[in-house]
Amino acid sequence: MKTIQGMSILITGGGSGIGAGSARYFCERGAKVTICGRREEKIEAVAAGIGPACHAIKADVTVAEDRRRLLDSAVRHGGGLDALINNAGNMYRGPIEELQEKQLIDIFHTNVIAGMLLTGLCVDALSARAGAVVFIGSIHNRRAFPGASPYAATKGAVETLSRVLAAELGSKNIRVNCVAPGAVFTEINQRAGLFTDEEAKARLESMIDMHALDRIGTEEEIAEAIAYLVCAEWTTGALIDVDGGLGLGLTRA
Repeated sequence: MKTIQGMSILITGGGSGIGAGSARYFCERGAKVTICGRREEKIEAVAAGIGPACHAIKADVTVAEDRRRLLDSAVRHGGGLDALINNAGNMYRGPIEELQEKQLIDIFHTNVIAGMLLTGLCVDALSARAGAVVFIGSIHNRRAFPGASPYAATKGAVETLSRVLAAELGSKNIRVNCVAPGAVFTEINQRAGLFTDEEAKARLESMIDMHALDRIGTEEEIAEAIAYLVCAEWTTGALIDVDGGLGLGLTRA
């Protein structure tokens, strides 16, 4: 089992939510973390709150030149690269008969294609350190939420992608895994314009009875699972559900 101390970790979508929480978790345990996001003020605020171990760079993972700058920055900051956390993502919802092609292409670009291309870019650096890639899946592939077909489809793709890349990159000493979070209060719904903070949190809390553990989760609890997959040297192609039992389909009849 590897230790986090001294690792160099790149986390996309680090300006809020699981990305920011994971950056804090890893830095507190001695890693050097590079985070990125499209909103410069957000990622700089996260990095400032964590300290010098966290380096922020404004970058859009859907842009090829930004991906190259991001990798170079992470390698400089950390002296190499031990792990890539493909966390950047967005939400698009709506009835199937009202979905728009452009928005569908955009969400697949952000949630799937960008992570694929960034992973390919990082192969040499990760191979040199026997590193790891972690993708972020979703409870949407355990529980069916009407209106969420675009987001669920991208996360289904990510889960399959993780297994295929685990098989493809194992010979290069790179492990690839996936974490599927459950209900955690983050900005993703608000960024899609679906809810205010209050409405989004109320929606998640209304699902508490669907959880075996009777509560929603925290960013740190997702970071714990990510950290295990970064450090576990004989785990690859795995999908870990971290959802408080939401995916069990619990009934309380």
